[in-house]
Amino acid sequence: MMIDISDRKKAELALRESEERYRTLVETMNEGLALTDENYVFTFVNLRFPEMLGYDREEVIGRQILDLVHDDYQDFMKDQIARRKRGEETSYEIAWKAKDGSKVFTLISPRALKDDKGRFVGSVGVLTDISARKKAEEEIKKAHEEKGKLEEQLIQARKMEAVGTLAGGIAHDFNNLLMGIQGNASLMLLDVNDMHPYYERLKNIEKYIQNGTELTKQLLGFARGGKYEVRPTDMNDLLRQSSRMFGRTRKEIGIHIKYQQDIWPVEVDHGQMEQALLNLYVNAWQAMPDGGDLYLQTQNVLLNENFVKPYEVQPGKYVKISITDTGVGMKKETRLRVFEPFFSTKDRGRGTGLGLASVYGIVKNHGGLVGVESEEGKGATFEIYLPASEKKTPKTSNVSQEIIKGTGTVLLVDDEEMILDVGKDILDALGYKVLTAGSGKGAVEIFKRARDQIDLIILDIIMPNMGGAETYDLLRAIDPQVKVLLSSGYSIDGKATEIINRGCNGFIQKPFTLKELSKKIRDVLAVV
Repeated sequence: MMIDISDRKKAELALRESEERYRTLVETMNEGLALTDENYVFTFVNLRFPEMLGYDREEVIGRQILDLVHDDYQDFMKDQIARRKRGEETSYEIAWKAKDGSKVFTLISPRALKDDKGRFVGSVGVLTDISARKKAEEEIKKAHEEKGKLEEQLIQARKMEAVGTLAGGIAHDFNNLLMGIQGNASLMLLDVNDMHPYYERLKNIEKYIQNGTELTKQLLGFARGGKYEVRPTDMNDLLRQSSRMFGRTRKEIGIHIKYQQDIWPVEVDHGQMEQALLNLYVNAWQAMPDGGDLYLQTQNVLLNENFVKPYEVQPGKYVKISITDTGVGMKKETRLRVFEPFFSTKDRGRGTGLGLASVYGIVKNHGGLVGVESEEGKGATFEIYLPASEKKTPKTSNVSQEIIKGTGTVLLVDDEEMILDVGKDILDALGYKVLTAGSGKGAVEIFKRARDQIDLIILDIIMPNMGGAETYDLLRAIDPQVKVLLSSGYSIDGKATEIINRGCNGFIQKPFTLKELSKKIRDVLAVV
């Protein structure tokens, strides 16, 4: 007996061909394909899925899905599994743990598998490798963050410069007022001794003037053009001296030093830079109310173009000073505003908000840069970078503090009548004959008439109509050998430096004492 099975054979062949087509499709598709049972154990995967993770197929089949999900996404995947069992079907991004430990991202579109009674028996998912896209997104995000950081630094720098200009103007006018008070107090002290009933009051006035001068120094330190007399300096010595002075008054703070040998010289104003360091020490002390440790370190470094670009300074050799405390640290909002003038986290009346602002200004005015790294509860590190100098550090010498009297004629030029009045009396007391001019134009006219009698001109820099720079050039045109001592409520930087570079003989900042003025005049007149 024979049975015709041709149709069955054709059906079996068609089935095999169909299975082969589907197998070829599944194995050659660019996406990964994975089947799991009800416990999310892999029962089948195509070649592409394990290839994405660096595994062989045999290393994946039989493993629970969470074994391969990256640690950062474990909780997320557990939530997705629970949703799938509830019948929810959504596509999502997931990160897998590759065989080499790297993170591989895929977009997965899973579907639940159910039996004929509607019970969950597993799932099937198609996985698309999106690692390249995620990497590109991360790079774009990083680029945006860097751009935002640069823009933030630029805005901050412009804001600081604008406020610095305002601070400099305030300091200039305030110094002129202090000059009037200082001059009159000094003149009165010339005629009284320590037995006079007003002697102590006059000395107290001088102390208050000094306090006011310290405040204007802070303002000028922050202001554009805040450094005075710069000279090559060994920052190891300056840190050593300033930290010792600070340490004597703060016994609860442990100070640890790590200075680089053969540190490069830097050109700084000692008073300004010492003030900046002390402000940072005090800031660290206030961040450690129960005591702590302060770490000071110096280092020679080379800064490249990319590092200095946001700060508008030149690349090259720098001396790095790090000041680290173990204090309370700062929130991000505080850290971003810490160098702003008048910003303070202290209670009202307990701080001016100028300490760290003046640090920023002083370092900026020395061609350097300053930054801070801090987290709340993890202390803070302030880093100062100062451009290195090729000049050698000179030896220091003691300067006499005695009043030095002299002879000759001095032309005093200032647009403030108060300064002319007190300045004339001071110069008279020092033994000089005095001529006065209330403007640059007036000074030029007087010098034309009496150039042979005038030994020295004390010239204010900031005057209306004709400023100190223009006045100096006209005086030099009349007599190239004229001796001029610049005087200003501003600092030596900026316009004063430009005039000095053109041959001016010296600079003195208001408010000045009789001793300071007498020495400056002696130094200028002694130059042949």
